[in-house]
Amino acid sequence: MSTLTEPALDLPAAGHGHVEAVVVHFDDLDPMGIMHNARYALLLERGLSRYWAARGHSFVGGRPTSADMVHAVREFAITYHRPVTGTGPIALHFWIHRLGSSSATYGFRFLSLDGETVYADGRRVHVRFDLATGRPTPWSDEARVIATALLAPQA
Repeated sequence: MSTLTEPALDLPAAGHGHVEAVVVHFDDLDPMGIMHNARYALLLERGLSRYWAARGHSFVGGRPTSADMVHAVREFAITYHRPVTGTGPIALHFWIHRLGSSSATYGFRFLSLDGETVYADGRRVHVRFDLATGRPTPWSDEARVIATALLAPQA
């Protein structure tokens, strides 16, 4: 039995945060052959999910593996610079601008694999909440340690 493995990619270096490969598929393209604007949010979600899952925070059997996975997107803003014009891997660079008690403000950039082209950039704010009360609740100490590794240097 063979298993499919992803080829090793040389991803652009980042001075802060994390760079993850995300894959653009044929169904991500619009009729003009460019990645549809709504797919950027989906690929960002997949890249962030992969990062956190590798650190023990995911969903198994439809249930979160940690209470920190119970969060909602409060804000999403994106600026498109150049179109993604085909399928295959691209680079997603993301970091945390601000880590609050119950919120996290991510910055992100979609890049060519060589890092030379910025396709889009933006920000996304997450708020962790308690399922029972529906109110914001603080991140766990474990999640804060993981998130701290993503913090951008303060200017």
